[in-house]
Amino acid sequence: MNTPIRDIRFAAIDFESAGAARGQTDCPVQIGIAAWSHADGHGNSFVSYLKVDRDVHWAASKVHGITNADLADAPTLLSLWPEVHARLAGNWIVAHGKGTEKRFLRTFPGHPFSPWVDTLLLARAAWPDAPNHSLGALCDALSLTPTVRARVPDRTWHDALFDAIASLVLLEHLVATLQLADTPAGFLLHPDTSRWSRSRRA
Repeated sequence: MNTPIRDIRFAAIDFESAGAARGQTDCPVQIGIAAWSHADGHGNSFVSYLKVDRDVHWAASKVHGITNADLADAPTLLSLWPEVHARLAGNWIVAHGKGTEKRFLRTFPGHPFSPWVDTLLLARAAWPDAPNHSLGALCDALSLTPTVRARVPDRTWHDALFDAIASLVLLEHLVATLQLADTPAGFLLHPDTSRWSRSRRA
C-alpha cells in the first residue's frame, strides 16, 4: 500500500449485463479489460461478448445495443478464466462503481484480484460539487471523452471496453491534476478529501 502510484499497474474492468426481469438474476453479456500505468501509459486491451443461457432484456439492449444474435457464438465467462486471470492478476483493479464488476467476477470462486480502486468514489471525493458523477458525465465535463474516443474510435458509451478505458482515462486525469504520482497507492482506496480540498484551493 505504500508503493507510490507511479509504480502501480492498473487494470480496469467493465461488464455490460443482460438486465434483470422479474424473477431473474442478472448476468454479464460483455466484458472489457484495459491497462494503464503512470510509467508506461495505456496498454493493450481485451473485449468479448459472453454467452448466456437467457435472452437479453429489451431494456438492457436499449442501453448498450447488445442483442441475442451478438451472443450466439460467444464464449462463456468461465471459459475466459485464463484470459481474465492473465490481464487482472498482479494489477490494481479499477472500476467505476465496482459493485457490479465484483459481483460478476464471483464466477471465479476465490479469485485473487485486488485491491479495487473505485473511480466513482474517487470522483465524488475529488469533485464533490459535480452535478453528476456518472462516468460519461464526468468525462464530458472534464473534456476527457475525446481522449477515450481516440483510443477506441469504433465504440461508444455502454460498450464494456469503452467504459473500461474511460475509467482509466479518468484515473489518469485525477492523478495528474491532483499531482498524486508520488503518493502511496493506498491513498486511492481511502482518499483524504480534506487534503484534496486544500489542493484545489492552492
